Formats: sequence, C-alpha cells, structure tokens
Amino acid sequence: MPVQRPTLSQLDATARSLGLALDSATLSEYDAILQATFDDYDQVDAMPPELPAVHYPRTPGTYPTGADNPLGAWHVRTTVAGRADGPLAGRTVVLKDNICLAGVPMMNGASTLRGYVPDVDATVATRVLDAGGTIVGKAHCEYFCVSGSSHTNAVGPVQNPRKPGHSAGGSSSGCGALVAAGEVDMGIGTDQGGSVRIPAAYSGFVGMKPTWGLVPYTGIMPIEMTLDHAGPMTATVADNALLLEVLAGPDGLDPRQGAPAPHTRYGDTLRAGCHGLRIAVVREGFGWPNAEADVDQAVQRAAHQFERLGAQVETVSIPLHRQGHAIWTPIAVEGTTQLLKGFNHGSNWKGLYVTSMMRAQQDWQAHSMDFPHDLRTCLLAGEYLSQRYGGRYYAQAQNQARRLRAAYDAVLSRYDLLLMPTVPMKAPALPARDASATEFVTRALEMNANTAPFDVTGHPALSLPCGQSQGLPIGLMLVGAFHGEAAIYRAAYAFEQTGLGSPA
Repeated sequence: MPVQRPTLSQLDATARSLGLALDSATLSEYDAILQATFDDYDQVDAMPPELPAVHYPRTPGTYPTGADNPLGAWHVRTTVAGRADGPLAGRTVVLKDNICLAGVPMMNGASTLRGYVPDVDATVATRVLDAGGTIVGKAHCEYFCVSGSSHTNAVGPVQNPRKPGHSAGGSSSGCGALVAAGEVDMGIGTDQGGSVRIPAAYSGFVGMKPTWGLVPYTGIMPIEMTLDHAGPMTATVADNALLLEVLAGPDGLDPRQGAPAPHTRYGDTLRAGCHGLRIAVVREGFGWPNAEADVDQAVQRAAHQFERLGAQVETVSIPLHRQGHAIWTPIAVEGTTQLLKGFNHGSNWKGLYVTSMMRAQQDWQAHSMDFPHDLRTCLLAGEYLSQRYGGRYYAQAQNQARRLRAAYDAVLSRYDLLLMPTVPMKAPALPARDASATEFVTRALEMNANTAPFDVTGHPALSLPCGQSQGLPIGLMLVGAFHGEAAIYRAAYAFEQTGLGSPA
C-alpha cells in the first residue's frame, strides 16, 4: 500500500524533534519537495519481497502445556522433516525461539511478540533440513534473550532438568533443558554474553559458541551485531562437532561473516587425543567474588585430568580478563538499546532484513511496561548513557575489545587452548514470583564474568561438564584461537571419554 504522507502538523512535529524550527512557508515548501521521496518509497513498497524460498512442508504446530511440557521448555511443537538422507538423518533438532521458522509462531520470550509468525527460515534452519535433520519445534528463551538465567520468559520459568526449582541457564534456556533432559537430540542456541554456554554449565551438556561469523545469523532476531553468535547444544562432543559442520560457512546474507573460514570436518580429529596439546589454565578465571569453591576445585581437578591425558597444562595470567566483562557491558547495554530503537535490525549493513519481524516489533515502546526488570534496567541505562555521552563509551569499549583480543591471542600463540570455569557457580534456585527487582536482576546477570569477554573478542569457546556437586552440574570452558574449534573438540572429546563429567 502507498506510504502514508505526513500532514503539515506531523511534518512540523518531526522537524521539531530534530531541532528544526521551520516557518510555515518553508514547511510547506519542504512538504512539496518530499513528495518525490515518498513516490520512490511507493515504488519500493510495490516490489515483491526479496526473501529466500521456503522448502519442506510444515504446520504451525501446537503449544504443549502441563504434563506435555514439564520443564516449561517448549514454546511450540511441530515436525518439519528435512531430506531423506544426510549427516543429520534421524536426528531431532529444536530451535531457540528467536530463530525464524516460516509458518511457525515465534515470540522470543516476549509478550510483545505473541502472534508473530515468520515468513522465512533462518539459514541455520535450512541447513539442518538440507542435512536430513528433523526440526521438532521451538524452545522458550528469555525475554528478548537478555537474561543468563531462566526466569524471565513472559510465559514462565524454565526448570533445570537435573534439579527442578533451579535455573536452567539462559538465554537459550528451553533448548538447554530439552537437550539435557534427552527430549531432543540437538538444539541451536544463540550467545551474546554466554547464552549457549551458561545453560550448558547449569544443566550439564555440551554448548559451543563458535568463532564470531562462522555460523550465519541470518533470520535470527539480533541483540548486538558484534556480539551475536549462534551455536550447537548437544549431549555429546561428537554430536556438537557434527552439528557445527552442518551449520558453519558463509551464506552471503550475514554481514557478520567476513572472508570464508576454512571448511573443517571437526569430527575427523576428535579421536586424536590430548597428546601434544598445550592448555593454559587462566588464573583470573577463578576466584571471582561470587565463585563457589566446589566449582573452582572441580575445574582445577579437570585441568589435572587433561595433564594425565597427555596434554601440557600450565597456569598463566591474563590480567585483562578481569576487565573483560566491564568491556562487554557498554557494548551490550548501549548496543542492545540502540539496535532495538533502530527498528530492531539496525541499519548500514547489507544482507537479509526480516521485514515481517521489524513490523511486529515497531511498536515495542507502547508495551515497554510489560518488560521484565532486567530488560527495563538495561534499556534505561543504555538510553541514558547514549544520550548523555553520544555513544562515546560504546565506541571506547569497542576499541578496548581489540586490546582484549590481543591479550588472549598472545597466550594462544603459545598454547592451543585456554581453560577456566564456564561460570563461577552452580545453578541457583529460581527466584520467587514476587522477588524484588534487585533479586530478579541479580539472578539474571550474575554468572557471565568468564563467558561474556569471548563474545566481545569472538574467540570460539565451549562449555563441557566436568563434575557435579549437590546434585548440580559443573562446567569447564575451553577457548581456542580464531577458527580453532577442531582443537577444542579434540580436547573435549578426550575428557568426555573419561566419564568424569557425566551427569549423576
């Protein structure tokens, strides 16, 4: 339909919002000049949408409740069968509910998106189906994916399958719970501050945040484009490597992807063992103020196990790691706010814009009082700081990100992997419905001191179970050089074979 032309009073209000005080004659003249601009918009509006074709039949699915959804992890159950053969043939895959699956409802954990149905498949969904996998539904995630815990979804909390009543980790909470419970073979999550790895640590499975740009983010609702990662969530290292092989590689539609990465068959080197690997235990990854002693101790024991498996293991110091979370904060807070304000896909990049999602989100400010405390405080800080300082601290943090990457790279030039706890704590109890704003936000953001820095730098990082305490899993994190996923999988697989990280 034609673009709605503004009235003179609307044009005047827009001008004043830009600091332009126009007299009536000038305003009328501008209105006449702008008709040609609006005519061009009409031409664009009349063009057919330029969207990837959707293959493979599917139905909208059903919303499981009660006994059919005991963990509160499912948003929608459906069945989209892929090719009859391929590396994922016979495997069931669940998508985090910020990933587009055409014809199937998506709410990204948010009441403001209820009723939205995407018209495209995300690239990762297409690749699963082309590889013979079966997508069995969408898993709940946290409200706009802001929380690292599992209590902020508009429908209700996601339960930890190892210990109900405790957090399953977020923001890929539903995927993590379903993978850990064995209800699906594989999940695909997203990670901007730890949202694949935190659930892996809290719920006890394998979660990989690949090198930034390795897996295309096309068709996934973004948070901050320099932090956005998508990655596999699986019960085993071998399955994780297999799924990453399917997902990795450029699609020509995601600006996060630069020069093509070398195609790697990650499974080919899984069984090479740890002999010859050099692993650096990062001192600053331990002993955080909220660290639990049993977590730090379990990860240190795991480090010694790698040594017994034949790796060279040494403790190193990376002082800047202690400031990595601080560097992440302005990027995450201001970047998230500005991307949401900027029609939720941002601008000034080439690639696929999901315009249906943009339409569904354009009136979010009218419903912002529905947002949970963690999202409200993030937006409040992001807007104040952006307005007060004009984005200067966001820019300064992005500049510091190069220094942080260089600090990790300096150690990774001498070692193959970094090792530390994924999170400093075990899964805490879920907050009560009437929890204070302070408790609500604390539970949402307390755990990502070790995970968030590697979203800033883009290094690949995997969380692997390394033990249990008090009925809850403990995760260790292995970090590699850019496109060093093969070395991570090799070490993780060797450790997994010892059985030391198996759930109780």
